Amino acid sequence: YYILQQQLEMDMKIMLDPQNISNTAVLKQQNYETRLPLITKKKSASMCSQKIGKGHTVSNLWGLPASHHMGSPLPLLEEDRTKGILSLTELRLIPPAAKITLQTPPVVSKAAPFHEFHKQHKKSAEAIYGKYSSSKGNIAPLPSSSSMVSARKSKPAWTYPAQQLESDLQIPSQTQDLCFDCDIAVYHGTIDQKTPGFLAFKQHYCLSWKSIVFFLEHTEKLLKDYAVPLATINCKKLAEVASDFELNENPTKSDILSVIKNQSTVEKILNRPGQRYKGQGGTEMAATKIQTTWRCYQARKAYVHFRQQQWASGVIAISWLLHNHMARVKKTLKESRQRHLENFYIRAKHLAANWNRIRTSRRTIIHIPSLGYSQCIREHIPGLALQQNMQMGRLCDILDANVDVIYICPLHLSEELLQYYNKLLGLQAAVRSGKPEDMGDLQDRFKILTPEAINSFPKHHMCLATQLKYSPKTIKRIKILIQSKDAYIIGGVPHKDDLAVADMLNVPILGSVPEVAHLYSTKSGSKRIFTSACVPTPPGESDIYNNEQMISALSQLILDNMEVRRWLFKVNDESGGNGTAYCDIILHLKCYHWVQKERQRYSPEIWSKKWAHEPALVKISQELPGLLAQHVQPVNEKRFPTWEKFLQTFLSQGGVIEAFPLSENVTNLTVDMLIEPTGKIKIVSSGDQLHADGPLRSSGTTIPQCSVDPAVLNSLCLKIGETCKSKGVLGYFSVDFVTFIHPQTMEQQVWATDLDVCYSDQLALTQLVLYMTDGNLDCRSSRFEVSLGSNKMKSQRIQHEETKTPSPVSNRCAVASSQLRHSSLSVIYYNVLLQMCKARGVGFDLQEKQGTVFILYEDQQRYRLGMITIGEDLQGVLMTFARNLFIIHQEISAPNMQGETNFKMAIQDIEAILGITAENKLKLEEEQPSKADALKE
Repeated sequence: YYILQQQLEMDMKIMLDPQNISNTAVLKQQNYETRLPLITKKKSASMCSQKIGKGHTVSNLWGLPASHHMGSPLPLLEEDRTKGILSLTELRLIPPAAKITLQTPPVVSKAAPFHEFHKQHKKSAEAIYGKYSSSKGNIAPLPSSSSMVSARKSKPAWTYPAQQLESDLQIPSQTQDLCFDCDIAVYHGTIDQKTPGFLAFKQHYCLSWKSIVFFLEHTEKLLKDYAVPLATINCKKLAEVASDFELNENPTKSDILSVIKNQSTVEKILNRPGQRYKGQGGTEMAATKIQTTWRCYQARKAYVHFRQQQWASGVIAISWLLHNHMARVKKTLKESRQRHLENFYIRAKHLAANWNRIRTSRRTIIHIPSLGYSQCIREHIPGLALQQNMQMGRLCDILDANVDVIYICPLHLSEELLQYYNKLLGLQAAVRSGKPEDMGDLQDRFKILTPEAINSFPKHHMCLATQLKYSPKTIKRIKILIQSKDAYIIGGVPHKDDLAVADMLNVPILGSVPEVAHLYSTKSGSKRIFTSACVPTPPGESDIYNNEQMISALSQLILDNMEVRRWLFKVNDESGGNGTAYCDIILHLKCYHWVQKERQRYSPEIWSKKWAHEPALVKISQELPGLLAQHVQPVNEKRFPTWEKFLQTFLSQGGVIEAFPLSENVTNLTVDMLIEPTGKIKIVSSGDQLHADGPLRSSGTTIPQCSVDPAVLNSLCLKIGETCKSKGVLGYFSVDFVTFIHPQTMEQQVWATDLDVCYSDQLALTQLVLYMTDGNLDCRSSRFEVSLGSNKMKSQRIQHEETKTPSPVSNRCAVASSQLRHSSLSVIYYNVLLQMCKARGVGFDLQEKQGTVFILYEDQQRYRLGMITIGEDLQGVLMTFARNLFIIHQEISAPNMQGETNFKMAIQDIEAILGITAENKLKLEEEQPSKADALKE
């Protein structure tokens, strides 16, 4: 009996958990045979020890009908007796604890053979339960009594009679095969529960049926909601997916689609727009959707409006804060600049009161070669830092033994360049003695400082004064160098930050207030100065700011000056010829001959009246716009490629229109002047211009000037100087003149054309010329004289003793340029260039005090340099200068790669000057004999 009971418990374990690995191993043994015992009483204890099926607890379970519950009031009929004990027990007509003795037992017991566990059984449970094979070969267990009881207690979802339930308890092999070979069809969201395949599927997965039911309910709901007409569910996939769900975990749409065979079709229906509103509750869903959308729209609209208001309030608040901050900053800057200006005037008065003492005592000059133009001008200056470093000749102020120089350099100079200038400036003693071995070391007399902020603002186009303002280390070093010494600043083009630097260093500036300097440095401002000084100027009109004014003024100028062939247009704030354009109007004016005829019809008195030339004025005004657009030629074509761009700048900044000289042979000259703090006016330099970049752009000078009578020039310059002093101009400034022979009167004309209130490049070159020769430039007589060395003086003394005409000094001329450029210079180092020039005889003679000196600006790009040639006469110096350019060009250029250069134009300009010089000499030689004959008579 004990063995039988053990065998029965083992069978029940196998039926309740057929998928267990150990139970499967027992079933695979051969000769395994189990028979049902005779049921005498219900063994609840053994059943309680079995495993209980796990799954979702749901209300709608497919189970027994309500009539099968305990306590059924159905009476015992005669026909019920013939159905068997099981039927009466299920109907609760026989109490479960009743003892029943059957004459013919329903199950005949048979002795079960026992085998050792290590042997395989020849028979399996098929002897008792029959064959049942699935696609995987697993044996489906019978439901336990505990699971049956729980099924009875639950509320059924679908009901069917008790006979069908009894037939379900039997496990026919054909039904099991249908379960795994067929699928479940869902029509319009409803599963047919009566199909054999569904019943077999339910029976096979009875232990996990709760999870499957839960999953199927959600599947039915989804398919009904979307009115899917047909869906096919894969049974095996359904069982696998349903078993993965835990309690209270709802399947997602993708989970449900994963068990459907015709997934693509169903998914297409589910994704069809508006499909949800065709299924169950579609009308309510549509209404809900409409309400939701409308409410969302209203909420979104209100939110957007709120965000707009919030954004607007934020913008207003930020703008107000920025406005207040900017107002505070502007106020602070205004107060700071006003303080700087007041301190500037206070220190200027102190400088004027002590100037006679300061200029003769030990002092330090701080040179800041800053180009303080407006921002829009600085942005269009190519190589701004290099342009600000063109005045290395400022270092030569140490020619005065009482002067120390601090030069603020806008570039980092290499050790090679510093050594070059140390040697160059160390020649002072050798120049005076004429002996090279007397060269000294003057490094303690000058300092070259580079502000640390030049690398901090690479794209801001700041002037040097601004960079120095933001360089506290350099400011601190300057303070140490000038401590307990008299010092003052000599700037370049004045800027407001020059005043700030002066205030930081607590030193005066030998210069004008920036506003005054900018006002009178403009083309229109200079015209006002010249008009006040009563000096001759070209015919023209100033302060032009609109197109109508320009056409009207130009038309009137053409009528008043019919002999002028070319007219110039100059932008107010531009310099160096960059803002200049020209047009030969008479050559292209179609109505010019008609205007001449009209002019000849009237006498000069009548023609001067407005009504006489009104028709001609109208005709010229109509023709000018098209003529200018087609024939105006800007000087700087890179900056102004078209007339439209030039005109836009011309009208925005303002400008002047003036006549070009009537002669083809025109000479431009520049005079540098100084208004000392005491009010004394001095001419410190003068020279005739060289034009290597065109006739309207200066690129060099010949020192001293020899194109105008010095007395006439001095008279004009003093008038201009007095006017500038009355306008508040102080320090260095330069005046440009043009001279020519009038073709009608054959008299020399001198016109004042431009004024620059700043330290000029010509003055820096003059300083270097005087330093290298230890000479004296007398601008009142336009003479440049030098004292020769001792050896030269001895030889001259012997010669003079023979001729009895002593000559202590010798005249010199110089040709200097700071604007030479050649792209091939960048491929050669400076020391190699100097060696090549020395080999070709290009150098400087200390005894003769003549030769060539180079000015080096930087050693990174190395495409620009300066050159000074000094000699005894102008013609010889010009020829030497041109020869030097030819030698350098020949040495650094290959035949097939000439490079971009202005050497050739400089040589051509020098050749033109030499031609004019030779012609003047011939005229002079012709005039001298005629004068001598006249004296004899």
